[in-house]
Amino acid sequence: MHKIIHLVHFNNRKFKTTFVIVSLFLFYGSIVSAQTRNDLLQYVNPIIGTQKMGHTFPGATVPFGSVQLSPDTDTIPYELDGKYNPSVYRYCAGYQYDDPTIVGFSHTHFSGTGHSDLGDFLIMPTVGKLKLNPGTADHPENGYRSRFSHITEIAEPNYYKVKLEDNNILAELTTTTRVGMHQYTFPKSDQAHIILDLMHGIYNYEAKNVWTYVRIINDSLITGYRQTNGWAKTRTVYFAMSFSKPFKSYGAKDYSKKEVYKGFWGKFDRTKNFPDLAAKQLRMYFDFATAEGEKIKIKFAISPVSTTNALQNMQDEIPAWDFDLVKKQGQQLWNNELNKISVTMNSREDMINFYTAMYHAFINPTVYMDVNHEYRGLDQNIHKADFTNYTTFSLWDTHRALHPLFNIIQPKRNDDMVKSILAHYDQSALHMLPVWSNSANDNWCMSGYHSVSVIVDAIIKGVFTGDANKALDACIATATHRSFEGIGDYMDKGYIPSEKNGTSVSTTLEYAYDDWCIAQLAKKLGRLDDYNKYIKRSGNWKNVFDPSIGFMRPRLSDGTFRKNFDVLETDGQGFIEGNAWNYSLYVPHDPVALIKLMGGDKKFIPHLDSLFTMNLPDEFFAHTEDITREGIIGNYVHGNEPSHHVVYLYNWTSQPWKTQKTVRMILKKQYHNGADGLGGNDDCGQMSAWYMLSSLGFYPIAPSSDQYAIGSPSVDHAVLRLENGKEFTIDVKKQSAQNVYVSSIILNGKKLNRLYITHDEIMQGGLLIFNMSSVPAKN
Repeated sequence: MHKIIHLVHFNNRKFKTTFVIVSLFLFYGSIVSAQTRNDLLQYVNPIIGTQKMGHTFPGATVPFGSVQLSPDTDTIPYELDGKYNPSVYRYCAGYQYDDPTIVGFSHTHFSGTGHSDLGDFLIMPTVGKLKLNPGTADHPENGYRSRFSHITEIAEPNYYKVKLEDNNILAELTTTTRVGMHQYTFPKSDQAHIILDLMHGIYNYEAKNVWTYVRIINDSLITGYRQTNGWAKTRTVYFAMSFSKPFKSYGAKDYSKKEVYKGFWGKFDRTKNFPDLAAKQLRMYFDFATAEGEKIKIKFAISPVSTTNALQNMQDEIPAWDFDLVKKQGQQLWNNELNKISVTMNSREDMINFYTAMYHAFINPTVYMDVNHEYRGLDQNIHKADFTNYTTFSLWDTHRALHPLFNIIQPKRNDDMVKSILAHYDQSALHMLPVWSNSANDNWCMSGYHSVSVIVDAIIKGVFTGDANKALDACIATATHRSFEGIGDYMDKGYIPSEKNGTSVSTTLEYAYDDWCIAQLAKKLGRLDDYNKYIKRSGNWKNVFDPSIGFMRPRLSDGTFRKNFDVLETDGQGFIEGNAWNYSLYVPHDPVALIKLMGGDKKFIPHLDSLFTMNLPDEFFAHTEDITREGIIGNYVHGNEPSHHVVYLYNWTSQPWKTQKTVRMILKKQYHNGADGLGGNDDCGQMSAWYMLSSLGFYPIAPSSDQYAIGSPSVDHAVLRLENGKEFTIDVKKQSAQNVYVSSIILNGKKLNRLYITHDEIMQGGLLIFNMSSVPAKN
């Protein structure tokens, strides 16, 4: 029997609320349910992941929206004394929960990444003496930034609110897909200002802004664009900015370094009320007189194509000035998405974890085209799509669980995402699929060619509606691009030599998995020559396995293994963001062969046991910024993606119940409701997708297979509402924190005598029953 406190929230759904109705009642079984539609925003807390390593942002966005309107809490530069500044890593999303000040509100942010860009078009309201410098966290009074308190901060899906204490201004933010809407409540002042900082950026450095242009159309509308050279080298964003109240005056300051050539623009005073501005480093201000409690609203639209398109985006998406209506409509979009999966769980904390994970999973990839379907391609030309074009593909991360999740619950979107990936290939001068796609650029971050996994998984599961043979051709072209990251040596030798590549082992392993994906598609299409070639290449992982030590190990061009080698160290050992202990288990496409090579059950099971129980001292990951203590259990690194499938490997041994026990342990240890509730970077939704799928009781350890490995569900009940109109229901009997073991599984009335379910079994709808126990079913 349990007691429950029901919180009924008025005016907002954030947990800091002044109105609480408490009702106590007694009941048996599970205590929190989301079976009723349209009640799920209360379980989303965007603050989760904003502290330490999560790198999420708290601001406003709609599902997969182009605009992520959110506060930035400092101006830490990428460069310090001519070198990389490690402190900038904390600001991948622009916001850190522990910071005491807000610099302003910018319109574009990545969610959960371990590198960054964006932070475009920062806006900040102020009163009093005009200050165009942002100031510092220690002395915000010297600039336009402001102190703030989490007590007045409210974060909900598509709504953010905070009191800017230094200026006594209430800031509120909401969005549509391509437009950010601001609402600022001012005190009485004849010196009210709105700052537009066109220099600001995330992972900023002095030369990042290539060029900025601003045109003042009238006393309430401005347009322009900004070109930047950051993670995306050739990125151009156009904008249109409209005020609800005419400004009485405006001005600008050019912070660019002295240039040799200036033309003849010096004939004008371009600092005040000048309507045609262009510079590399530019800040603007707009002056107002405000009454007490007066609201000034801003609509800020962006476009990858033109200012004309930005204006059209604004007119189509927010034609009026009703802030509350825009907020409501965006939140309804979120409710619609969240209601695609209804769950009942044992506690409110678990419900918040689940629906916040779902919220984070549905932020990226982001729409990258205007309302007229135009977008800028990799060739820098303007294209028009007959599908929704997306960007922000963090594929090294998201191929593992996020895109497989989309194939179940967002198949139409994932179809368009695959079409976007293939359009990227068509426009690429290198004729390669994207590695990490952002804003008509490939930033080439991380390793492998995991677009292949996303494409093939969508085709194998019947999601992709395009030309599968053309897709396979693109996969093969990418996998045979000899000049890219060791592919030539990989093709010739079957591995990448250690002396030629710093991540030779992990890249070899990732190529082998991607090649297996290609083989699966070739087999499906009847292209047997291609199948034979790539199924053979998929065995190349064996070429970097050293049987004398039982680990994957760097191998030299002459075929010998590197002598100086540490299986615990995460830096300089041939692995990207990981060590040999974790990466030696990265053969997701052939766990049977891996276990056999590592000595069978007798040796493999204790090896895997020890991964979760041994201690990895800090010294072994001190130089790897993507790995921290919070994301580690024993030597298992959940806070980074390469090990996300590892816990499910017990299913290929004689002790599959250890998968069940360990999955539940990870769910509890790596996810909670605090601001630091994520053990590592959310990485565009991958960490969140792992949580969702594992909570439902299954996980795709090898995307491009149609199988999902069985784990241990933490839900009591779940209903997946599929786009084909069917429902797949998961019912968990005798669920509890102690009953983590699966004693039997019933699928549509028949006992399931295997440790996986198939994609078709899910998509056909039906009922999956887990019977749980406190003791493992060892038979």
